[in-house]
Amino acid sequence: MKDKKKAFLYAGLTILFWGTSASAFKIGLRYLDYFQLLFIATITTVVFLFFVLVYQNKLALFKQLSFKEYSHSVLLGFLNPFLYYTVLFIAYNRLPAQVAQPLNFVWPITLVLLSIPILKQKLKIKSFLALLLSFLGVIIISSEGNITNMEFSDTLGVFLALGSSFVWALFWLYNVKDKRDEVLKLFLNFLFALLLITITLLLFSDFGSINVNGVFAGIYIGLFEMGITFVLWLKALKLATRTEKISNLIFLTPFCSLVFISVILEERLFFTTFFGLILIVTGIFVQQTNRKVKFYEKK
Repeated sequence: MKDKKKAFLYAGLTILFWGTSASAFKIGLRYLDYFQLLFIATITTVVFLFFVLVYQNKLALFKQLSFKEYSHSVLLGFLNPFLYYTVLFIAYNRLPAQVAQPLNFVWPITLVLLSIPILKQKLKIKSFLALLLSFLGVIIISSEGNITNMEFSDTLGVFLALGSSFVWALFWLYNVKDKRDEVLKLFLNFLFALLLITITLLLFSDFGSINVNGVFAGIYIGLFEMGITFVLWLKALKLATRTEKISNLIFLTPFCSLVFISVILEERLFFTTFFGLILIVTGIFVQQTNRKVKFYEKK
């Protein structure tokens, strides 16, 4: 199989797996609380990425890291997965999956907003229009089908879902400047985050009430939301002759997710979800024509 076909195969598998994430979140939260689910998912990812590093003969890279680089991994691990997924899981627990998923997907737009104070970038007209489109989509999706009344059924849940996109965008800005090996970086992020998650679990939850059904959901999330998909996505980008063609496929993820949400969770999809999602994706697409952003690590 030629590299180009392999690139699209890996990208397709990645989008397919990421498309199941929202359903897996909701299923896992039926049996576990936020911290229990995040603990199981994170430890699964740590184990998987460690074996990837062993397979790729990259363990020697640990000796080359400085104290500053390890400290940077602590910060990144706090942002993602610890803070990001904690906020995201709480949002999913409060909102229908079809609402939480697209609201979380606006991170490329929040990235533009954060780039203004952090990277001192100016907001161009095209970016402003993209923001308006995506913001309108957010409002419509948040109405949960009640577009005439425009009242949010769970305002806190909406803000948390949007807040998770800000956390991810902040993580992306700090991570993109880090030129270390991508798999090594992610492993260290999850390893340090695992310590934080374990402490949080001991303080605010417990190990004794962990349900076996939730364990399976957590393992699935750790592999197919956080672990395997990351490696597949990197492989797809590496094999692609033009990375922008592969990167643009990421816009299929939320629509793929809605299919699984409808079939697996049996949620009745609101017409506002489709309409709002189209506006959000259109806004993101318009923004991407204005600046080059590599979707290395997120859907």
